Amino acid sequence: MTLDAESRAQSHAEGNVGDRLNWLRAAVLGANDGIVSVAGLLIGVAGASASAGALLTAGVAGISAGAMSMAVGEYVSVSAQSDSEKAMLALERRELAQIPDQERDEMALMLEELGVRAETARRAAEEIHENDALSAHAQLELNIDPEATSNPFEAAWASCLAFTLGGLVPMLAVLLAPHAWVVPVVVASVVLALMLTGAVSATLGKAPVPRAVLRNVAGGLVAMAITFGLGRLFGATVG
Repeated sequence: MTLDAESRAQSHAEGNVGDRLNWLRAAVLGANDGIVSVAGLLIGVAGASASAGALLTAGVAGISAGAMSMAVGEYVSVSAQSDSEKAMLALERRELAQIPDQERDEMALMLEELGVRAETARRAAEEIHENDALSAHAQLELNIDPEATSNPFEAAWASCLAFTLGGLVPMLAVLLAPHAWVVPVVVASVVLALMLTGAVSATLGKAPVPRAVLRNVAGGLVAMAITFGLGRLFGATVG
């Protein structure tokens, strides 16, 4: 394998790793949404009603509605992104076929802007256009990898699954805890889960873990406190 081929292979592998990390980060965020949303719903219902049946119904409804909402929202969003990527690639393909000289000059200019000397950039642009011009233009000009365009079905399933798994944390706490201890057990389980998702997301993003964990837990506690208070207020008003 030549040095140039090795470099391309390494670049492609790094891109694949980056894609996997982005998907994992999105999954962590989806799980985080499930944890906070379902926990907030359960805490709110617990504040309004002490009924175990009401809590169970609220949890099932919350997980189902949230997971479907996440799946549909992600599918629509990623479908729009995928359509846009395909349209831009089609336009770039036409330009390379119709005005190859201008596209080669554009490639040389982009390389110069990256710090390559003009003469070297010109030779590199000519060599690129003799091989895989579309891939190079797509990545440098459009920031798109033609071999890794967005998949809306994968995104939808990933978001749905992540939200469901996150929502199961407070749901299982409700099912397993003694009825009188439902609220503190849900809060404790959510805090632990949010500490985990905060640590994972910070590690993936190479950010400070303590700050991310504190932010994650504080946000979850505020959300649960507000919904519990509203549930208590609503329950007292209706009662």
